[in-house]
Amino acid sequence: MGIKRRNFPVKGMGCAACVARVENTLKACPGVSGVSVSLASNTAQVDYDPGQTSPAALQKAVRDAGYDLLVDGTDDEADSEAEIARQDAYKALQKDTILACVLAALVMLLGMGFKDFPGKGFVLWALATPVVFWCGRRFFKAGFSAVRHGSANMDTLVALSVSISYLFSVFNLLFPQVWTSQGLEAHLYFESATMIVAFILIGRLLEERAKHSTTAAIRKLMGLQAKETTARPGETLLVKPGERLSVDGVVTEGSSYVDESMLTGEPVPALKQAGARVYAGTINQHGALTVRVEKVGGDTLLSGIIRMVRDAQGSKAPIQKAVDRIAAVFVPVIIGISVLTLVIWLICGEVTLGLLAMVTVLVIACPCALGLATPTAIIAGIGNGASKGILIKDAESLQVARKVNAMVMDKTGTLTEGKPSVVESVWDPAITTEDDPAELNLRDVLYSLEHRSDHPLAIAVCDSLRGCEELPVEGFEAILGKGICGTVRGTRYYVGNLELLKEVLGSVPEATNPMVADSIGPWMDAGYSVTLLFDKGKVYAVLALSDDLKDTSVQAVKALQADGIEIHMLTGDNEVAARHIAEATGIRNVKANVLPQDKADYVRQLQAAGKRVAMVGDGINDSAALAQADLGIAMGQGSDIAIDTAQVTIVSSDLSKLRDLIRLSRRTTAVIRENLFWAFIYNILAVPIAAGILYPFTGFLLNPMVAAACMALSSVCVVSNSLRLRK
Repeated sequence: MGIKRRNFPVKGMGCAACVARVENTLKACPGVSGVSVSLASNTAQVDYDPGQTSPAALQKAVRDAGYDLLVDGTDDEADSEAEIARQDAYKALQKDTILACVLAALVMLLGMGFKDFPGKGFVLWALATPVVFWCGRRFFKAGFSAVRHGSANMDTLVALSVSISYLFSVFNLLFPQVWTSQGLEAHLYFESATMIVAFILIGRLLEERAKHSTTAAIRKLMGLQAKETTARPGETLLVKPGERLSVDGVVTEGSSYVDESMLTGEPVPALKQAGARVYAGTINQHGALTVRVEKVGGDTLLSGIIRMVRDAQGSKAPIQKAVDRIAAVFVPVIIGISVLTLVIWLICGEVTLGLLAMVTVLVIACPCALGLATPTAIIAGIGNGASKGILIKDAESLQVARKVNAMVMDKTGTLTEGKPSVVESVWDPAITTEDDPAELNLRDVLYSLEHRSDHPLAIAVCDSLRGCEELPVEGFEAILGKGICGTVRGTRYYVGNLELLKEVLGSVPEATNPMVADSIGPWMDAGYSVTLLFDKGKVYAVLALSDDLKDTSVQAVKALQADGIEIHMLTGDNEVAARHIAEATGIRNVKANVLPQDKADYVRQLQAAGKRVAMVGDGINDSAALAQADLGIAMGQGSDIAIDTAQVTIVSSDLSKLRDLIRLSRRTTAVIRENLFWAFIYNILAVPIAAGILYPFTGFLLNPMVAAACMALSSVCVVSNSLRLRK
């Protein structure tokens, strides 16, 4: 059946240690070949063999590990269910946070703002108990569930610290003589227990809001999906002004402007007339359009984009693997440090200070910041790209883009519009006897051969020969990079470039038909592409085709060169036509008359010279080079094979998006580094201070309440920093 990829929402994860636990559990399942779990989106991307395992089996394994996997329905249905669950959980968290803050404030006010009065300790106990065991129940449930399954997470640390503060205070309240008999005071720390819960709940609340913002792009894309349609491929559909299209198709009648900004990132509506393609999710603005349906439901471009963005946001950057290894041992190490802290303080004869320091160490350590540092930046960065019509397949591709220092571009459809037209043609006078019905009209032959090809030049030739009769063609063959051939009424005809002519005839046009050949030189000097019709004995026609540069090509090339990126152009077209485009765009490195494999070899040579290469193309003949390059970038109007091979797709085929991609990659990587730096520095500095390393020198010992506020703030800062990528 092959490997299947699914994105499953995960419930119950609270930190990087939870991510490691869920990921390792899924990896251990039979038939699972790849797993990527994200704390930022609370999802698990799983590659599995349906013949060896099933979503239900994966769900059982995750549940046995103390978490839950939502597996019912499609990815979209699972996302909807997960969103409902998230909203319910957020509302419950909000209520608990408000209650915890109110009661914790009362405990602080009574404990520190009022003098002692009879029963004061029991009042504090009564106020603290609902905060600890009701508002903080999520920490105990998740923390001790992890312990029961042989692991530990952030909730374990919080549950331990709150338990120690609370139980120590209850013990001192009920048995004060244990300390007073030794001349010590029996302190109560109910305010620490309640404020730890309150501050961490506030942090979780802010964190959830921020995390939800990072996934806004995918929710926006899903919101573009129109209601399900009953139309089927091949049928026609009337799209009225103001309606959102529910299918991909081709306009057969009508004229209107269509808002495609949600797909391409381009704010200017596109004019759609007969023959133009339209896509699901876009909005028809003015006139009515009759559309022939080509794709519906999950086959539409919009659905493909949603799948690509969802998969990309669930993937992991290479740097995250090292972070995950650290996070897997983080909590056990912190527990060990807290116990060591208590032992050292006990040796020094400070029981109370030792317990406070132990609690503070447990509270201030924050694996959440480590776990959120990379995925929140990746999700925000990929979402930013999607909003601009830049579709990035995975986190690794986003990270690789910043390293690109050489970019190889195809000519037709990449630098040019990819919509060439025939500007001139010359035919052998001997074959223009169209009035003789017995005479084979070679215009019909040319039309019949080109009509079987989807190459842009072939389409242009067919457009110039409208009205010609389509004849039966036998043995049709596409010769990549050179042309096509086929047999019509017993004669093998060829349509292609000069390279194909020399290969078939072993000579140049002058030797077979000087009259036709006289036009080739001037046309090539003018930068036109030349297509010839011939058989094994004679050239019958030569056509000149022109493909205009895209409006953005010149500016895009200059911008990339200004950023230090070396631009190369490869084309199967002739040398003169290639030089014409190169001079117009300012590209100095040009190679013409190349075959598909030559493009891949050229990329390989650049890589051997130490370059990090991006290949930009749109056709089947670019697919080998796209696969060979460090980063393959496909133009969105190109072939499905090119798009499937590439790591990045520019939906609008606008070359100016290339610079946006490189800069987005650089910004995202910078944010990841900032997040990781501050997450590591925070823990490296905070844990020793919490343990009391400054106490012998300054008499300073960090309060557990302050530690809780710092821990909550660290995660919020990391996510907030990542949200800068949305701008």
